[in-house]
Amino acid sequence: MTPSVPQIRTAVADDAEDIRNVCEFGLGYPCETTLVKHRLENLQAGEEIVFVAEINGTVVGFVHADKYRCLYYETALNILGLAVLPAWQKQGLGTQLINAVEDWAKENQIHVIRLNSGASRTKAHGFYRSLGYDNEKEQLRFMKQI
Repeated sequence: MTPSVPQIRTAVADDAEDIRNVCEFGLGYPCETTLVKHRLENLQAGEEIVFVAEINGTVVGFVHADKYRCLYYETALNILGLAVLPAWQKQGLGTQLINAVEDWAKENQIHVIRLNSGASRTKAHGFYRSLGYDNEKEQLRFMKQI
């Protein structure tokens, strides 16, 4: 059986288990399905968006983005996560997901998209550069558990 044409669509709560799998096996971030479902059910309309890539009824990739506002720069869109299951990588799904986010940004009069990518993810860096994204500066991210 040949795979059907990928469908890029807005995520729904029923996608939670598949997205959890993508988080674990595509990003390396294990998480609970209940958390993913809760987040999907509580997205801030007009402020954030999740698109999925679905093939044969299974979500094999996703992108999550939200509006980024700060006092010193115009509103931008911040990509919080982009991942495709390893078996489906290198088939254009990541590009289609990025295109969906870019279209959503344009529809919302947002002209800048930003994202963070771990220093060790050099293949991802090449992918982003191939789509016209450039790293504007080197930066360290600091976190504290409280």
